[in-house]
Amino acid sequence: MAVSESNHPSGKGVQSQMSQSPAADKPKQTALPSIAPKFAYAAGDPQEGNLATPINSSQLTRWFINQLPAYRPGVSSFQRGLQVGLSHGFWLVGPFVALGPLRDTSLALLAGLLAAIGVVVIATLALLAYALSAPPPPIATLTTPHPPTDLSTPHGWQELARGFLFGGTAGAVFAAVLLLIFSL
Repeated sequence: MAVSESNHPSGKGVQSQMSQSPAADKPKQTALPSIAPKFAYAAGDPQEGNLATPINSSQLTRWFINQLPAYRPGVSSFQRGLQVGLSHGFWLVGPFVALGPLRDTSLALLAGLLAAIGVVVIATLALLAYALSAPPPPIATLTTPHPPTDLSTPHGWQELARGFLFGGTAGAVFAAVLLLIFSL
C-alpha cells in the first residue's frame, strides 16, 4: 500500500512506501541473541528502570552492600552517620593538602584540615535540611531488601547528621595527625 502524501511541517508532501505482506510485519531475526528477556525487573515494574542483573542480584554484591553502614542491620542512625563521617572526613584532607592553594606552604596541613572540616559542616547542613523536609521512608529493593527503618523519620536523619558531623571532624583530625607524623 502506498501513501502518497503526508502532512509534513515543510508543507511539501513526503512519499513513503509500506508493504502489506505478512512477512514484512514480523521482526527480522538477528544472529545475536537478545539479552533483555534474560533479566527480570527487580521491582516488578519496568518503568522503575531497576533490572535484576547478574551484578546486583549476586549473593556477593548483596552481602557487600548490606554490610555498608547505611544498610547494616542493628546499627543506630548516629552510628551510621559516625561511620560514614569518619571515612569521608579521613579522605577529604588529602586532596586539600596536596592540591589546595596553600599546598607549597607550611600552612598546607592546617588549611587542608580546616577545608575538610568545612566540607563536613556543609554536608551536615545538607543532611539537616533533608531531615527537615520530612523524607519518605527507604524503599526495599532487590539489593537491599530490608532498608533501615530508623531513616524513615526526621529524627533518624537528624541523628545521622549529628553522627556525620562528629565522625567527619574526627576523621579529618585523624588524617591530619597521620600526615603530621609521617610528614608526607
